[in-house]
Formats: sequence, structure tokens, C-alpha cells
Amino acid sequence: MQDQVVSAAEANRSFSKLLRAARNGQRITITSHGEPVAVLGPIAEDAEKKARADAAWARMKERWAKTEPVTIGPWTREDIYDEVTR
Repeated sequence: MQDQVVSAAEANRSFSKLLRAARNGQRITITSHGEPVAVLGPIAEDAEKKARADAAWARMKERWAKTEPVTIGPWTREDIYDEVTR
């Protein structure tokens, strides 16, 4: 399926047709005075990105659950500022 380019005026006249095309997987670039200003397309891409991000987050949580915490010492705020000012 090839991407489509339409003017804003044409998009306004045939919005329902363009929505059907987007639902069917087509991406439509809308132009104003010859310059691209918007893209109308299927939302499935965003859902796929969210699914990949959710899966990555789940893998990260699993990794954190298996990783031992690193203890670097019982520092106080004063200890940290004393080190910086020396």
C-alpha cells in the first residue's frame, strides 16, 4: 500500500474516505501550501510501540529482581557535603 499525499482542502472534502484508508493501514500526509503539516495513519503503530515498551519494562523489572543491590556505605548528607568542600 503506497502512502498518499493530499492537500488540506482535499482532506477536508474527503475526510471519511481518508479515515477508511488509515483504518486499512495507509498513511496519508496532509499538506498546506505544498508543505507537509500532518500525517493521518493507523493507530496500530502506536499500540505496537507501547507493547514493545511494556515488554522492555517487564524485562527490566525481572532483571532488577535478580540483581543484588549495591551498598556503598551509610552516608549522611553532611558526609557528602564535607567531601565536596575539602
